[in-house]
Amino acid sequence: MLFCKMSGLAQSGRRMRFIAVAVILCAGYFGPTAFAHPRGEWTRLILTQHWPQTFCSVEKCTTNLSFWTLHGLWPNTGMRCNTSWHFNASLIEDLIPEMKQYWPDLIAPSSPQFWKYEWTKHGTCAAKAESLNSQHKYFSKALELYRKFNLTNVLKNNRIVPSEQHYTLDEVETAITSFYNVKTKIQCIHPGKGGQVQILGQIEICVDTDFQLIDCEKSTEEIWSNDIPAVAVSGQSELSVCDHSMPVYYPPAPSRS
Repeated sequence: MLFCKMSGLAQSGRRMRFIAVAVILCAGYFGPTAFAHPRGEWTRLILTQHWPQTFCSVEKCTTNLSFWTLHGLWPNTGMRCNTSWHFNASLIEDLIPEMKQYWPDLIAPSSPQFWKYEWTKHGTCAAKAESLNSQHKYFSKALELYRKFNLTNVLKNNRIVPSEQHYTLDEVETAITSFYNVKTKIQCIHPGKGGQVQILGQIEICVDTDFQLIDCEKSTEEIWSNDIPAVAVSGQSELSVCDHSMPVYYPPAPSRS
């Protein structure tokens, strides 16, 4: 359900263990090789950010990043809405420096495959709206929202910082909602059997079609494109909504020697 990236066949096997990506063929026709979501256009976008240290603790990568990075900008309906609309990095050349910094592929930092994957899976569906109907519009809007909402600083300004100490989920939620005034979706890696601490991993912030903040609520009838049942990975589970009854660990970046 999360941290979904694709950096070539060799890496995709590793990612599949963690992401458990499900390919859902949506009904309807939207181009020569595409599938469209049966419910039509999206009504909500999910700005998804993940914590690099948590991601790399699972994927066995290495990073010194100490700020939240973009995972994606996901419409609440649709997946791979036009697979004939291929990603073209030359169309977003002016955005690349900022994307490398704030939307990096943590496993393959020099590869554009993560962005290609996000465009194919989510961007082609977001592009049903005129405001996002080009690759440049899609990626630049994601960066704009990332800067605007500045999750790293929101947490820091409310004294939620990466630390060996643990927080309650209430403390994390209060820090976020006191600034945004909406409900976000906070996700953790849950411990294996006998574990007592969950690890903060991903936070979703939702906006409407005018890019205004709204609650991230999930009904039984709504399919969120990366909401896939969790499976066990190395004694831990996939990301899922954090548990109020369990302490939250917000892992710091490793010390630089």
